Amino acid sequence: MKVLQRPRIRLSDGPSAPTKVLKSRQRRNISNSASKVTVGIRKEDPGRLWERRCPVTPDAVHELVRDGVQVLIQPCERRVWPNEEFVKAGAEIHPTLEPANIVVGIKETPLSELDRLKSPVNGRERTHVMFSHTAKGQPYNMPLLSRFIAGEGQSAQTSKLLPRLVDYELLTGADGKRVVGFGWFAGAAGLVEGLTASALDFLSLGVSSPFLYLPRPYSHPSLDDMRRSLRSVGEIISSRGMPKSTGPFVIAVTGNGNVATGALDLLKELPTCFVKAQDLPGLVYVIHVPSSAYLSKKGSENEFQREDYYANPESYESHFHEKIAPYTTVLINGAGWALGCPRILSSSVLPETIKLARNVGRSRFRTIADISCDINGGVEFVGRPCTIDDPFFYCDTTGTEVPASRAVQDDVVQIMSVDILPSELPLDASKHFSKALNPYLRSLVKMYEGTSPTVEDRVAMDTVDRATIARRGELRPKHAWLGELLAKSASSAPSVVPTSETDRTDLDKRRALLLGSGMVAKPAVDELLSRGDVELVIASNNLKEAQELAQYHDPQACKAVRLDASDKTMINQLVSASDIVISLLPAPLHPPVAELCIEHQKHLVTASYISPAMLSLDSSARSSDVLLLNEIGLDPGIDHCSAVDLRDRIEKEGHKVVSFVSWCGGLPAPENSDVPLGMKFSWSPRGLLSAALNDARFKLNGKLQTVSGQSLLSSYFPSVPLVRGSALEGLANRDSLPYAETYGLGPADSMWNVFRGTLRYQGFSRVLDVFREIGLLSTSPKDAVILNSTYGGWQSLVASSLARKLGDTRTTGDVRGMLRAVVGKERAEETWAVLEELSMVPSSFAGDLPPLPSASSPVAPLDLLTTLLAHKLRYKPDERDMVILSHEIISVPKSSNTSRAVDPLTIHGAKKHTSTLVTYGTPSILGASAMARTVGLPLAIAALKVLDGKVAVRGVKGPGDCGRPLWGGVLEGLEERGIAMKESSRPLSTCGDLMKFLDEGLLGRADLPFMRGADRLPFGRTDQGWRSDPSFK
Repeated sequence: MKVLQRPRIRLSDGPSAPTKVLKSRQRRNISNSASKVTVGIRKEDPGRLWERRCPVTPDAVHELVRDGVQVLIQPCERRVWPNEEFVKAGAEIHPTLEPANIVVGIKETPLSELDRLKSPVNGRERTHVMFSHTAKGQPYNMPLLSRFIAGEGQSAQTSKLLPRLVDYELLTGADGKRVVGFGWFAGAAGLVEGLTASALDFLSLGVSSPFLYLPRPYSHPSLDDMRRSLRSVGEIISSRGMPKSTGPFVIAVTGNGNVATGALDLLKELPTCFVKAQDLPGLVYVIHVPSSAYLSKKGSENEFQREDYYANPESYESHFHEKIAPYTTVLINGAGWALGCPRILSSSVLPETIKLARNVGRSRFRTIADISCDINGGVEFVGRPCTIDDPFFYCDTTGTEVPASRAVQDDVVQIMSVDILPSELPLDASKHFSKALNPYLRSLVKMYEGTSPTVEDRVAMDTVDRATIARRGELRPKHAWLGELLAKSASSAPSVVPTSETDRTDLDKRRALLLGSGMVAKPAVDELLSRGDVELVIASNNLKEAQELAQYHDPQACKAVRLDASDKTMINQLVSASDIVISLLPAPLHPPVAELCIEHQKHLVTASYISPAMLSLDSSARSSDVLLLNEIGLDPGIDHCSAVDLRDRIEKEGHKVVSFVSWCGGLPAPENSDVPLGMKFSWSPRGLLSAALNDARFKLNGKLQTVSGQSLLSSYFPSVPLVRGSALEGLANRDSLPYAETYGLGPADSMWNVFRGTLRYQGFSRVLDVFREIGLLSTSPKDAVILNSTYGGWQSLVASSLARKLGDTRTTGDVRGMLRAVVGKERAEETWAVLEELSMVPSSFAGDLPPLPSASSPVAPLDLLTTLLAHKLRYKPDERDMVILSHEIISVPKSSNTSRAVDPLTIHGAKKHTSTLVTYGTPSILGASAMARTVGLPLAIAALKVLDGKVAVRGVKGPGDCGRPLWGGVLEGLEERGIAMKESSRPLSTCGDLMKFLDEGLLGRADLPFMRGADRLPFGRTDQGWRSDPSFK
């Protein structure tokens, strides 16, 4: 972290800090900074042993201080970041925070401390921001609320200066959805707590569970570490299975909010899937239970209407105790509950539930992880919260708590009800919370500064206003009903009952339309429907495929319909009924859909490159207040987001980028790569084959290079050693030069290198170039052929193409000799083995082949090859793919004179930055390929950001045009789901690869990022290679 200003006095964090110095410093700061707004960060109540979270990170403190805000922090050695981190960021240690205009903490402020922080600051009211747990009338916190309310006999002038109370739980958008919270982390930590608790319970049955090897959440330094622990246990389960004596391990998850999402996201690290009955004993089985699965109208066992339920919840009853509970091993309850609503499990049905469960098996209905922690709420017999150091208890059939020694008996159930679960992941939870809180904290700062608010500031100020419970000595109108409770609490002792920070399901639904149901759709569908406020229509020409995507989701929230992409009338109807459209259709079909989106004023999101036809719609989209967001998949997509993010941080360090090199590729995992072309496909190969014919343009060593599509495959980079143990090569990817502007790097003229490339396993380009040369990549109608079994079927495809090349009419005969005649002996022999493996030549074993296309009309060779490769090189159920994305950036100090392209090796202070992603697919029924996740997830996350109004720009845009809320939000969302870039930075002069170059005497002859094979490229071959200066080597 770069510190803009070192604090003038560094104070001890311990109790020996000199009081006299603190008081003197306090007076000096107040007198010298009277016009400054001061934010104070509280330490949490010492009685809350495990509360280590902090609402504001050191990075956020640094940004506030940089912008002229004074930040004070109470010393605390238990906080997830040490005091020194905040001091380095520009904060000042202060024991009481008395000078602070705005005081922020996580939980309730102790009353004794609050009494010291009631008085105004410089004649202005103070603001306290916390989870106050007062808005629902919690009796135990009425004394706290009373500190913000004027008492009898208090003057109007004094009342107006009483502090303002803002509650995080009430920070909501205009749509009523919470914008700040810890729900996801509660779900993630609660899942692991539930699994570890169940492992201890299994011991009471005399059974050892693999979850005994799972550390509890608080013992993990980070969320990533906890994911790794789950994966480690998952490997044990995959190799050994679950204990046979207990049968299948069934986890039921309730709820549709962030809590359930957190639990379900972490479950993806385990070998969980829906399976056949005979496979159950060795696996972990997960069911996400929609409310429609167990709620029904009274008197009708199966009738459930969502709208009617929300309007008349008292007319419904729960059948969870008989339909779901008896078959579960662990219940993860993430569903909220409110008075008047049916309980998931009431105390009255507990005896029957346990009896039914024991009839199914002794391991059934053993553990309830009540993450919602609504005491006597949705799970009525949860009578108290647990602490992190004592996370569970047991109760019997009457709901009465019993000693742990009773666990061996069949009439008890284990309950985990820790109420501060996010505190077990304090680092990640605090970072997430601080990021979400930042705009609202800044809006409060601007209010005290009295500066003119922007549109975004006004939106944030409205949110803060909605979250205000009391101000100027009075309850806000919507909280006026609390006045009666305040009066009662004055004469009664408070009862100690905690509340929950669990998110409630929003009743307002937003409608999303997904066009297409291809191989990358599943992660997008799952992500979109992880939100309880989204309804999705999947429209596809393959109805069966769309229905398979929808089958694991609530049928009220997800519907599949058949759609012919040429049926403009139906597309028009679907678009008009939606709030946002996500298109997975082939790229040429995007512009017509975009035109309908403009007509109906609906936003569109796609993962495809911006085509000229799409770009032509920019003006009309802006006129209609519509965003047409493109290029938000993997490549393009994640590469854009990560490049812009890295550039942004480099510039904050006082540097500018002079060299940008990016590689990306979707490949089989190394253990599955010994196949023809070194490729397997979980998506259509057509895009890959077509891309091999694209022209390419880039800049290397200060020189512009151009490659024609016909020469691309013969002009490859033979060695790109990005991943240890993987033999990779690379191809230039389209026109790289516009990305200098797209990524905000400046004009390409000032860059030494601008390059984007595609990764393949070595040998791919040489073989595919032969395919191109013999006509297999042709899309021309004149080259189209009809394959039929009479003339050899698939094995006649190569012969037909070679015959056209040689002016021959044969489709059989000496095909090998024909191939040698066209491409030469060496290349022919190298390719022949691949053709035989693909069953494309007469001498090969036919093996497993796809059905021949209809003989009614000719088909272009490229489309025939696409069909064949998709079938022959498809992934098997136990195989996985791999995605690699890597940026190499060289930056130099902004003070250096680099208005023109200059070799960065000659500039003092140059740095090399790398940012790399390597992720693998999950080979299971409910798993997803790495390609599907890295395309589908950013697409869905971006769509949700647009749907939530986080993206203000309009027109035809890519992610880099949409600002940090979009590209930063996508990266943050991906990281939460285990897809994160790993970064490093070091001085260019200390790079080991540079030293190697110096030793070889090649300095100045090859560019650092391109030394991987660049010196072997055939520059100057204007007939088929690069068009550049022939003297360049």
